Amino acid sequence: MSITYSSLNHPLRIHLAAEVHSRPFLRLDAPERLTHLAIYSHQGSDVSEGSASTHYEMLSALCVHFGVARPSAETKYFFYDFGRFRLKWECHTEFSTYTFAEKHETTLLLTDAFSRVPLSHLPHEWLLGLRGKIIVAAHVVLDRSDVATDVAAKDLRQLFEGNMLVVGSQVLQGGEIWTDFQIQSDGFSRFVVRDVGLREQQAGHLIQRVLEIETYRMMALLGLPHAQKSAPILNVIEAELAMLTATMVDTDALSSSSLMEVDDEQALLRQITGLAARIEKLSLENSYRFSASQAYFRIVQSRIEELREIRIEGVPTVGEFMDRRLAPAMNTCTSTARRQEALAERIAHTNDLLRTRVGIVQEQQNRKILQSMNKRAAQQLRLQQAVEGLSVVAISYYLAGLFNYAGKAAKGAGWPINPDIMTGILVPIIAIGVWLGLRSLHKNIHTL
Repeated sequence: MSITYSSLNHPLRIHLAAEVHSRPFLRLDAPERLTHLAIYSHQGSDVSEGSASTHYEMLSALCVHFGVARPSAETKYFFYDFGRFRLKWECHTEFSTYTFAEKHETTLLLTDAFSRVPLSHLPHEWLLGLRGKIIVAAHVVLDRSDVATDVAAKDLRQLFEGNMLVVGSQVLQGGEIWTDFQIQSDGFSRFVVRDVGLREQQAGHLIQRVLEIETYRMMALLGLPHAQKSAPILNVIEAELAMLTATMVDTDALSSSSLMEVDDEQALLRQITGLAARIEKLSLENSYRFSASQAYFRIVQSRIEELREIRIEGVPTVGEFMDRRLAPAMNTCTSTARRQEALAERIAHTNDLLRTRVGIVQEQQNRKILQSMNKRAAQQLRLQQAVEGLSVVAISYYLAGLFNYAGKAAKGAGWPINPDIMTGILVPIIAIGVWLGLRSLHKNIHTL
């Protein structure tokens, strides 16, 4: 039973299984010469779809020039033999690479090989379209020679324009790498890979690793300018945070009133919030670049380990060179990223402390306000009690007057009543009744 096109397969099974084979290395057999270009067209802090479309358009323009059918827009890997040269194109997250390979005569000298690279077959208009986008440009010569290593080392120095720091090592138990990681006068870095006993397909694998080391080295270093640019900004923010912290201490001793203290604390809080916004903006600008640099650096270290280098006496290896030159730059990026995080945490702690202080001061103010309100309520109560006493007198006076009028009316009607005597007798009774009535009314109101 075949399940190649069966519905039993997971929708991603075929795609994921092919992923590990999606970027094969070139099949190379010495002698060959290669030109490698890495194109980085992205300028922002976030990876966008527009970057991938730009890389695809550049590949399409090259295919159109040579009359070759261009691949689909979703293609991430492309290989084609143009006759005079072979092209391997790869599209990565941030950049794309072009590797042009061409065989040459066995008798061709290395100096002549570097002057007759596959770059000469490319259209001039297409190369001009790469202006401002080339992050890596390298020439590689794959040479097969029986010359001893020490003899070849002396002859190879002239290929690197007299540079005394030439890096070299024996790799993969049958090859040698020679370079200086410098950009020569023609604008290209140079690599010489000697085949002194490589097995079949090892040459292509070795050169791919060498080119990946050079490409990812440059991509990793993109984080260094961000770290260098961030250092003075972090210094300023740290200095301002120290001043604000000192001001917080001075505020405790100099504040003359709670109201002034709250105003001072609020002003400090606004300044610290501004510092938090600035450090957050800086972190957003650098976080992706620093993370990418660390990822690229890990790839460089992995590719160097795969070379299985053996030292050539008197010549530093690729691993040693990277440890001395690339690792410090990556450590700078790492330390800057950690410094940003630590500074953001310090600002957050200071902000929390200041908010706590503001809250305590506000609680003290609220307590004082409540105390003053209680005093006012007590005063109002005493005033109300005084008013109630006057109210008893006033109500009693009016009621006594009413009873007096009633007595006079009864006397006028012939009743044997003395209004004045009756009023005098009723005054204390009326006053006590009014007082009891008002107390009962207050009790009923308080129980509601």
